[in-house]
Amino acid sequence: MPEGGRKVFCVKLKKELPGLDEVPFDGHPLGQRIYEHVSKEAWRMWVDYMKILVNEYRLNLSDPRAQEFLLRQMEQYFFGEGADVPPDYVPPQR
Repeated sequence: MPEGGRKVFCVKLKKELPGLDEVPFDGHPLGQRIYEHVSKEAWRMWVDYMKILVNEYRLNLSDPRAQEFLLRQMEQYFFGEGADVPPDYVPPQR
């Protein structure tokens, strides 16, 4: 596929941008929805945000409850009101 070949109208950034190269969590309906409506740039933003969630909530990613929590947060991040910022989170000073 040529560089930047597949484009999507990104629901997060509200513009047409290069889409993901493959479906995240193949076989899960949310993965297909993300593939169709989320840009690479917005996905990178989610991955950074997900790291904050994992660290702040001390999630064990092998725990199905943690996985479900992240899926709910991801759906809110892209298709809802936005994901919840952890209550005690303080952004790092730059």
